[in-house]
Amino acid sequence: MNNNGETVIALLGQPNSGKSTLFNALTGMKQHVGNWPGKTVEKKEGSFVHNGKNYLVADLPGTYSLSANSDEEMITRDYIASGKADVICILADSSQLERSLYMLADYAGITVPCFLVLNMSDVAREQGKTVDASKLEEKLGIPVVSFTATDTRSYDDFYKALEYALGEETVVFADDLEKKYSDLDAYDTIRSAIPDNVIPGYSKMWLAAKAVEGDAPVIARIRNAVSADNVKTLDTALSKVNKGVVATGECKFAWIDELLSDAATNRQSKVSLGKFDRLITHHIWGKPVVVLIVILGLIASFIPALPLMGIGQLIGNIPDPLNETLLAAGCPAFIAAILCDVILRSVAFIVQMLGFVFGVTLVFGLLEEIGVMARISYVFDNTMARFGLQGKSVMPFLISFGCTMGGAAGTRVIDNWGQKVLTIALAWAVPCGAAWAVIPMLSTLFFGAWMPLIIAVILLVMLLHMWITAKVFGRSLVKAEDRYGMIMELPPYHKPKWGALLRYVFGRTKDTFIRALKVVLIVALAFWLLSYTSSGDISASILYKLGRFIEPVTSFFGMRWQTFMAFIASSLGKEGALGVLSTIFTGAGTISVGSVVSGVAADNINELLVANIPKPEALALIFAMTFNMPCIVALAATYQETHSAKWTARIALYYTAVALIIAGIAYRIGLLIW
Repeated sequence: MNNNGETVIALLGQPNSGKSTLFNALTGMKQHVGNWPGKTVEKKEGSFVHNGKNYLVADLPGTYSLSANSDEEMITRDYIASGKADVICILADSSQLERSLYMLADYAGITVPCFLVLNMSDVAREQGKTVDASKLEEKLGIPVVSFTATDTRSYDDFYKALEYALGEETVVFADDLEKKYSDLDAYDTIRSAIPDNVIPGYSKMWLAAKAVEGDAPVIARIRNAVSADNVKTLDTALSKVNKGVVATGECKFAWIDELLSDAATNRQSKVSLGKFDRLITHHIWGKPVVVLIVILGLIASFIPALPLMGIGQLIGNIPDPLNETLLAAGCPAFIAAILCDVILRSVAFIVQMLGFVFGVTLVFGLLEEIGVMARISYVFDNTMARFGLQGKSVMPFLISFGCTMGGAAGTRVIDNWGQKVLTIALAWAVPCGAAWAVIPMLSTLFFGAWMPLIIAVILLVMLLHMWITAKVFGRSLVKAEDRYGMIMELPPYHKPKWGALLRYVFGRTKDTFIRALKVVLIVALAFWLLSYTSSGDISASILYKLGRFIEPVTSFFGMRWQTFMAFIASSLGKEGALGVLSTIFTGAGTISVGSVVSGVAADNINELLVANIPKPEALALIFAMTFNMPCIVALAATYQETHSAKWTARIALYYTAVALIIAGIAYRIGLLIW
């Protein structure tokens, strides 16, 4: 029980075991997401009340074992050893019990009370598999629940198991597993050398097995706790161990087979691949089919996105008439402008972007639910490995063609933090939907029939940019030993649980809106203050003076102060760059987030742009805008997913610098042509 009087439950399981679904169902919106102390691994905690008792749920990182191979595994081990958890809920996938019970086998020997939840029992039934939970319970000595996290009717049994495990302090009966360990070379010698209570909550059996596996942190703790004579005995025994991980793994799987021998049926049944599976996993046709599915998914995303986008547009129509009304009522112009040009326009901009994110999360969450996303990841795993990534990274890249914010949100399915951040960093290089709305228009305006060539060059530069960015960030984000693909079994297809899916989608959308709003309002207000003048004359603003002051520097990159300010505005939103150009060249108005060419200015802006911006400078601006930071909302989404202000700022500064370098190169090429 923690200091707040809450009973602490820790959820332990392999990736895709359903921990997140259970966590969301138990805690609802009472969640807190952050980082584990000193780590970049996401920490999720939430609370709920049952029978008048307060509970805190800690969703431990999804890992395949409790070895010391990653930050996630070390965090999980340390949390269990810390004594913070009153009970451990171990989850296993009922449809793939042999593999998913490996976590239980690796937990055996830990004395923190626990119970076992056989999740996805509905999927197992669809496959013709049955599991006798009572027989497993008898063999293991802990409560065992046949469970479906998305079915509310399953939770009565879950709560009963939880209360029983807490009351009786149930621990896994592991004598049969230890008998198998005893057949291994050096195990008994190592175990006998270990003193009591080396790590609280971890038995001698567990420590000895990890020592056989060559677990360096465990061996170091044992060595520090034993006498000098026993250190020599320990080292001699360890030197005799050969392929300890394989040996203990065989013991664990043999133990699992004995557990399931009379408690589960149809365990070895194979599901034949259907025509769709044969097509989507084909070595030639698989990738085109996946790309087609993603394109159709992006198109379908606009259907649920339209209502939110429409609300955003309605909010965007409010500022102008509201500003006039406030001024007529005697409201100070400065206050009216902040309310209308900063707050309302920012909210409108975010809601429109959020619409697409909502649609993408819903559509691709549905694909994840029915089992298609795993196939998509599988098909592109080898391709993504060239960037130091895994197959799951392909989705954020493709989604980013529609919205970088959606692409960042799509990295939630990536288990490794470094690969997640690298995926986001590469996704920023993909021109988003807003860029594709603005860039072709400017290219046509300045270069006419040459527009397709410019677009083709932009795509080539995008690929080169991603390759260089992978080299720049990959070394520090994804170490050589972590450059692994996915270890996974393709899950069976099954019907989606709409209630759980919608709760997840609405919860993430709400969280994204709150986080994005904070960042956008701060940056938008700062940018607006720099451009504000009481007279409406942009030349009297701080932004104008600053632009003129740094023009000798910006000219090196092919942009005078006017186009450089448009470049800066493009980091807030690509459409905003057009509003900045309109404001500057028409000589009136205030620059604000989401502002676009409108009214009288739209009739003359094309002629003004062509007359005032030479072609080499226009080319520099186009490339600078394309590869600049996507938008302020993407920045907020990046921080939300990485939980690292340092890496968010590093990526933003990197893209700003690279965009300027690309602009300088484009400008000099333009000078050679024109």
